[in-house]
Amino acid sequence: MVKNDSICIKLADTDEELCGRGYVHCTSWQEAYRGIVCDRYLDTMTVEATTARARQFPENTLVAKDKEKVVGFAVYGPSRDEDLMDAGEVVAIYVLSEYYDQKIGYRLMNEACSRLSEYNTIFVWVLEKNERAIRFYHKFGFEFDGCKKQWNLGTPVSIVRMVKKRE
Repeated sequence: MVKNDSICIKLADTDEELCGRGYVHCTSWQEAYRGIVCDRYLDTMTVEATTARARQFPENTLVAKDKEKVVGFAVYGPSRDEDLMDAGEVVAIYVLSEYYDQKIGYRLMNEACSRLSEYNTIFVWVLEKNERAIRFYHKFGFEFDGCKKQWNLGTPVSIVRMVKKRE
């Protein structure tokens, strides 16, 4: 584990930061989803593909940087769910495993939620078997709302929606 107090959270505004987002996306999926998502699917993920996606959708991307290295990211924005149109969504939040337990995810989530301050409801979708992420979201006050979808990630996996209402 890398111990570091100099993590900076900022909006991604350079191609290098978007490339870093692509690296973190690919690497963190392979680290966090092993045993949850089909190994074949994870093994065929590439940094090139996730970087292309980061460049295609650069808006509302926060990055966590350790000096010049992107070690985590979050993407947020208005709801993409038709049944929760007046809500904000944390679309993605990932941190490299070597940076776990340093509150980087908490800082990214706090910043994403503050940027969604116009919304009284914020939600996330999470893999149903991703217990670490579910515990993380519970600590932020997110609760399951009963919505569930199937994704095909090599094999079918369930994702569940967690919602947080502001007081």
